Amino acid sequence: MRVLGVDPGLTRCGVGVVDSRPGRRAVLVGVGVLRTAPETTTDLRLLEISRGLDSWLDEHVPDVVAVERVFAQNNRGTVMGTAQVAGLAMVAAARRGVPVALHTPSEVKAAVTGSGRADKAQVQKMIASILGLAVAPEPADAADALALAVTHLWRPAGALQGGDRHETTPAQRAWAAAEQQARSRYRTGVRGREQVR
Repeated sequence: MRVLGVDPGLTRCGVGVVDSRPGRRAVLVGVGVLRTAPETTTDLRLLEISRGLDSWLDEHVPDVVAVERVFAQNNRGTVMGTAQVAGLAMVAAARRGVPVALHTPSEVKAAVTGSGRADKAQVQKMIASILGLAVAPEPADAADALALAVTHLWRPAGALQGGDRHETTPAQRAWAAAEQQARSRYRTGVRGREQVR
């Protein structure tokens, strides 16, 4: 399965693509940041990001687009731009019939670091380790986009949008079945070891 992760932001929008591999592994396909100038009007900034998202979707043809679920923050101006860009990513995916999954920041942190309270540096470090990169992705927006994609690879039954239209793709179903089988084998092995003791 190929997942495009989008860390929405009006000034910096992180984008990252990862592919799944057997054994719960993920490999980097591409990563970047779509940037807009704060002095430009919001409509033109959104247009620029929209074109960038279209380009990434057309070039990488993902099976799923994973977007950070936006929560209200103290800075309403920031959250408004973030929500607008998240909407652009969802519409761009919907136009192509690609399912969209929303993941919360704490869910992403927990998936890649084991702690829902990890800081950005910890996320960057773990993403580099998971993807076998020599250096952590910069800036943090790029690492966050990759973390979103990895989270969805590891949690394929996430909050998919679109109801019956996008329940799950065949790749997601296969990944979920393999993950469930691996968990089942692990539990059986643990119980077996306990019985031997």
